[in-house]
Amino acid sequence: MPSTTWFQRRRWRRRLRRSCQITLYGGAMNEPSTMRAFVVEQHGGPEALVLRHREVPQPAPGAVRLRVEAVSLNHLDLWVRRGVPGHRFPLPLIPGCDIAGTVEAIGEGVTRWRAGDRVLVAPGIGCGLCAACLAGNDHLCRSYGIFGETRDGGCAEYFVVPQTHLLPHPPQLTTEEASAIPLTLLTAWHMLVGRARVRPGETVLVHGAAGGVGIMAVQVARLFGAEVLATAGSAGKAAIAASLGAGQVVLYREVDFVDEIRRLTGKRGVDIVIDHAGGGVFEGSVRVLAKGGRLVNCGATAGAAVTFDVRMLFFKALSFLGSTMGSRGELEEAWAHVMSGRIRPVLDRVFDMEELPQAHERLESREALGKVVVHGFGRGKGHAGFQQAH
Repeated sequence: MPSTTWFQRRRWRRRLRRSCQITLYGGAMNEPSTMRAFVVEQHGGPEALVLRHREVPQPAPGAVRLRVEAVSLNHLDLWVRRGVPGHRFPLPLIPGCDIAGTVEAIGEGVTRWRAGDRVLVAPGIGCGLCAACLAGNDHLCRSYGIFGETRDGGCAEYFVVPQTHLLPHPPQLTTEEASAIPLTLLTAWHMLVGRARVRPGETVLVHGAAGGVGIMAVQVARLFGAEVLATAGSAGKAAIAASLGAGQVVLYREVDFVDEIRRLTGKRGVDIVIDHAGGGVFEGSVRVLAKGGRLVNCGATAGAAVTFDVRMLFFKALSFLGSTMGSRGELEEAWAHVMSGRIRPVLDRVFDMEELPQAHERLESREALGKVVVHGFGRGKGHAGFQQAH
């Protein structure tokens, strides 16, 4: 029967096409065996970022491989490269935790993502098995780590990640803009929502409001109906903070921020302080807290040792809260506001991946107006991004 034979042939051709697609999406056809990657082999200056060839990673069951298209830099990248006294990083290490890319290959059992999907990487990961992880507090897992800090990151041509640690790409943002968000947003969200329990009508002071965490903290505080005061180191940085919703911005290099915040609040003080500096900034922040105020700290860039009058702690019923990263669930909640356009990034400059050492120098200079980002290998010439972001 000719018609039956024709249908059989067509069915065979369809099966053959599907099998070829599955093999291609799985990465088995024409797959490169090596990739370029920047590696920190020993701590030092920007020259410690050395270009190497590594084997292309294969996705295990439940994981996907991305072609990396952009990586946003954080101060964490500087610490990994320079080293931190008393801390040991697992060198050699590929840096970079804020990763944007396209799904290229999928491992067995991956159900949510398909080849060609544009995605972002959730930067922190726990063991997934301990009591903290099972309770949704994976950031408190004893094995918790950040890509590019405790295991290889994304400053390479390809990156493999569990499917559970991917986020959808916001349609209104470029790849470079989207890469500038995950780590700092998670940090700011956990500080304000998870730790300080920010409420509508409260006053929040955000230090370094034009830095990575500061940019996100201003927006999260405004999202929850809080009034925002901010500090910044220059007029350009103050303009960024104001554009994001800060009502008043104090130039801390020109005036004493303690005196100015007291003046702006009628000596009442603020309900919440978002601090990533420590040192003298922490000490001054204690002085500007209102009764029942909360100081949330996530870093010590201005110094690890602090002193304060302990009587202020109990007379004013203050709370000092430590914060590092946040849970995977919190990032999912926060990401919904990115997808809707209510939270946006601010870019300073976009470099090519081949210019990663120069990108580190830009971030290290502390002159960046927003986030510093690198393209994936071979994706085109970098450009200034502050004007585009606004």
